Amino acid sequence: MNSVTVRGATIEYDDSGPSAGLPVLLIHGHPFNRSLWAPQVRALTAAGHRVVAPDLRGYGRSSVTPGKVLLADFADDLAALLDHVGVERAVVGGVSMGGQIAMEFQLGHPDRVRALVLSDTSAPAETAEGKKFRNRLADRLLAEGMDGYADEVIDRMLAAYNVTALPDVAARVLEMMRATDPRGAAAALRGRAERPDYRDVLAAVKAPVLVVVGADDVYTPVAEAEAIQGLVPHSTLVVVDRAGHLPGAERPEQFNRALLEFLATLG
Repeated sequence: MNSVTVRGATIEYDDSGPSAGLPVLLIHGHPFNRSLWAPQVRALTAAGHRVVAPDLRGYGRSSVTPGKVLLADFADDLAALLDHVGVERAVVGGVSMGGQIAMEFQLGHPDRVRALVLSDTSAPAETAEGKKFRNRLADRLLAEGMDGYADEVIDRMLAAYNVTALPDVAARVLEMMRATDPRGAAAALRGRAERPDYRDVLAAVKAPVLVVVGADDVYTPVAEAEAIQGLVPHSTLVVVDRAGHLPGAERPEQFNRALLEFLATLG
């Protein structure tokens, strides 16, 4: 485990695998931490890739910035982290909110993107209804904490059938959600409520793009992934069967196979 102070926040991160390997930056979603990527880190480093997996500001062991944290703030943090670890260009991958941060990274730091991996995410700007929902949820988390929210959403974070079929995975996901600082989660929700439309960003991407989605994702259904693929004609779409919003945790073998096959095409 490593830490660095960037842009006024202390960011905890893992930097694994051979230093000469293809660098892969993995961005977790809300309300998780870098341990979400543990199955991917093991598989990628075993294949000779270098993996940088941070806790976003406000999550995991990284410091909290109360108030509002924009997706651009997260992306700029990650660019500064790559500077710190000496990586000029990386494969940038994220799930859910992490996928939107990856798109924001493409917008703000396009020269640093070797390829994109977008898992279970969506590109359009937040809707008016969505803005109200995220701000109300931020208020609730600050008032009540994370436990009730975690219990409510576990059967949407995972496919409902996997909550019982994969109890160890469900327990790990619940633990991450409950351990998140409500101030960090609320700040990210308020920032995410203001996210821009990334469809033009994606339409202009020249780098290779892998789009992954769980077949039974209820937050960002397969149609959302197909829409991203439609914006990026040279992208690859993989639908992971028997998985919901977190296929990398629910079906790591299938997710890792798709990821490794994609990385092998980058040369």
